[in-house]
Amino acid sequence: MRKHLILFGVIAVVLLSSCASTRTRESLYPKMYSEHPTTIVVMPPINNTTNVEAKDLLYTSISYPLIEAGYYVVSPHLVLEMLKAESAYDAELFIDRDLQVFAQVFGADAVIFPVINTWQKEGIGIHTNLHYIVRSTVTNETLFERQCDLFLDFSRNIANDKDNKLLSGLINLAAAAIETAVTDHIVAARKCNEFIFSDLPRGKYSPDFNQDRERGAAEKDIRAVVR
Repeated sequence: MRKHLILFGVIAVVLLSSCASTRTRESLYPKMYSEHPTTIVVMPPINNTTNVEAKDLLYTSISYPLIEAGYYVVSPHLVLEMLKAESAYDAELFIDRDLQVFAQVFGADAVIFPVINTWQKEGIGIHTNLHYIVRSTVTNETLFERQCDLFLDFSRNIANDKDNKLLSGLINLAAAAIETAVTDHIVAARKCNEFIFSDLPRGKYSPDFNQDRERGAAEKDIRAVVR
């Protein structure tokens, strides 16, 4: 019986290793490699929450990780101004429509639709749930899609001295309150973007362009707690 259990365990490990090894960037996002988008338009986020500030806070944090990943990102300010001029500020108007207009106007190969499902303060942290969809302006197909459910914990462990537990706790709460009031939402957005774009196939302007096909990839839906 013991031998059978050991054998079963070995087989399970082999199978799990095999499954993990086949989950590469190319296997999850093959159309990113067949189309190789270079220029990207980032749409204003679709906000499904009651936090009216979330839309603008997130919009300012998306371009940088995309540039770091090797893509040319059309100026969000320019995109926003043109959409407003056409009375088309809401990305919901475009998410299910033909996107060739973005190729014609901006020379874009792809459009990113950020969707905010959750954005709220919980205790001394921030809970966010973001869903990103990258669609082609050539084929209108989805090239990349990923969701991140993240809790950003602002708690602090300033002192370990047992005699100062109460004072330490008060300092922790005060420091957390100040930090949360000032930087929590921006930090949460940046952290979530880091997780979401960590497995995005690298773009033309990255040294890893077309060299990361076999690189291991995580799940499309991510849950994380970070400090």
